[in-house]
Amino acid sequence: MLWKTTEYAAWGNVHKAKGEIARPERAATLAKILEEAPAPAFGNRRSYGDSPLNDGGRAIDMTRMDKIIAFDPATGIVEVEAGVTLADLVRLFAPKGWIPAVVPGTGFATIGGAIANDVHGKNHHVEGSFGAHVLAVTLMSGGKRVTATPERNKTLFRATLGGIGQTGVILSARLQMKPTPGPAMRVSERRIMSWEDQIEALEASTATYAVSWIDVQAKGATMGRGILEEAELTDAPLPAPSKAKSVPVAIGLFSNSLFARAFNEGYFRRVPEAGRNSVKRLEEFFFPLDKVHAMNKLYGKGGFHQFQCVVPSDQTEALGRMMGKIARSGLGSPLAVLKRMGPGRAGMLSFPMEGYTLAVDFPNRARAVKLIEELEAMTAEAGGRLYLAKDSLAPGETIKGMYPEWQDWAREAAKADPGGDLMTNMVRRLGLRQSGEGAAQ
Repeated sequence: MLWKTTEYAAWGNVHKAKGEIARPERAATLAKILEEAPAPAFGNRRSYGDSPLNDGGRAIDMTRMDKIIAFDPATGIVEVEAGVTLADLVRLFAPKGWIPAVVPGTGFATIGGAIANDVHGKNHHVEGSFGAHVLAVTLMSGGKRVTATPERNKTLFRATLGGIGQTGVILSARLQMKPTPGPAMRVSERRIMSWEDQIEALEASTATYAVSWIDVQAKGATMGRGILEEAELTDAPLPAPSKAKSVPVAIGLFSNSLFARAFNEGYFRRVPEAGRNSVKRLEEFFFPLDKVHAMNKLYGKGGFHQFQCVVPSDQTEALGRMMGKIARSGLGSPLAVLKRMGPGRAGMLSFPMEGYTLAVDFPNRARAVKLIEELEAMTAEAGGRLYLAKDSLAPGETIKGMYPEWQDWAREAAKADPGGDLMTNMVRRLGLRQSGEGAAQ
């Protein structure tokens, strides 16, 4: 296997790494690599912080391991290699009447990444996290091939879902997809005029898919205004696809508060006061930002952070105080999302909890870093949790305090990887494997 020294980053472009990367195409090649030099794996690096990075060490790029192994059209059960993307599954199987039960906001996420972060979607309040629909996961772990399911190797299974790749390199998975009447989505959009109205509207929504965009520049009585999207799968005729666009260079538009304010005003008013209904292609509803390739360049060369927290349902007042602090700072970008979450989570380090999750992008500046630090403390005080797939700044003790099963997870990771060969920059930064009994130091 050819190793190539490469400089690379995750989606936020703040943390960077340099090291040798291998890109195997076959399971046999992957097994040989891991036998000779065990190393952590990554997919399309759509996590925002340092989760997929191993600075100064080796790492395995799994994106060439992207084969569909098996599919049962009667049950919707599909078995795929870890490098298959969620967009691939939507494109290939929606015409056959099946889609992944849960998808995050980008179709570029791989199955391995979706499992390692136990991702969630706009239907979490109804269908839980991605891991709730994983029937089996096969790992290269401890020099051998191991399959874990909810019944077999079940502790390893729970440590792997959301386990940020520390229990082995994910080789493949068997997934239960959900039926769809067609490859389209019927979408209803309406303006929401304040933060309180946002919470009430999401609480009252009976839609399978629901998400609110927030204008984080709005202050005073309109603080938290935005647009609520509610949607259901449909067999309606498909609209024509829109053309993809690309950001050729790092231009930093989203780091400009004047641009952000103007953009937000226009985005808010694109939906009429009376609201509107439309039919969208699935990928345009699920992955709206994928239409702009290399969108992360809109934050300039300095990159950006995304703060994403979840707080319990009875802590919406605390979340409102966070929203007020963000609005007064003027630092938030146009990308801000509020969702209601249900109780469904699959693993020991899974992010979701029943309540509300707020995600906001910030350009990488000293003031924003300070603000995020304050928001993290407010999340902890509210009994909430930060999302490891998005985190790039939190202290280890803060994260450990938010995940009550982290020591159980650390013990299981140490059993699977006693030498600590799979550790990444994030695991080292947070010290996640340092305090569990028997954990790698």
